[in-house]
Amino acid sequence: MSDTERTTATVRPATSADLPRLGRFGALLVEVHHEFDPQRFLPTRNRTPADYAAFLVGQLDEPNVVVLVADDHGDVIGYSYAEIQGYDRMALRGPAAVLHDIVVDPAYRRRGVGRLLLDATIAALEARDAPRVVLSTAERNEKAQALFASVGFRRTMVEMTRELDDKAG
Repeated sequence: MSDTERTTATVRPATSADLPRLGRFGALLVEVHHEFDPQRFLPTRNRTPADYAAFLVGQLDEPNVVVLVADDHGDVIGYSYAEIQGYDRMALRGPAAVLHDIVVDPAYRRRGVGRLLLDATIAALEARDAPRVVLSTAERNEKAQALFASVGFRRTMVEMTRELDDKAG
């Protein structure tokens, strides 16, 4: 498949059969973020895929959670994970859906898979009467930020990190 080919994938709810693949995607997410900023983000461990899959298995039947996969003829090539939450006074926000993860297999990027997952996730959250969707993205993940902006997300918060052993501050 060339970079110019659009996806033929479909989006469906994740099942327990998808968990090994989703665990590997979770590990990829951790790895990429750690590469962005090793002081801020956790490194992967040997157990990261299994741990992430174990976490998601507990989420699949939660009524306020949406876990979707992009399926390309039986091959899971991406996923999204979001949940509807109530008031969060520490975040200064009312009820909202939080888009935690959206990951696409690197071999399928730039083919519309991320947009397909994002659109389906937003639709699923709208169907559950979520009033808004919020998300965080790594500062260096400009491609993801462009995708989110293209569907109407706006910047509302900026996370900043300072290591306490950094005497320059």
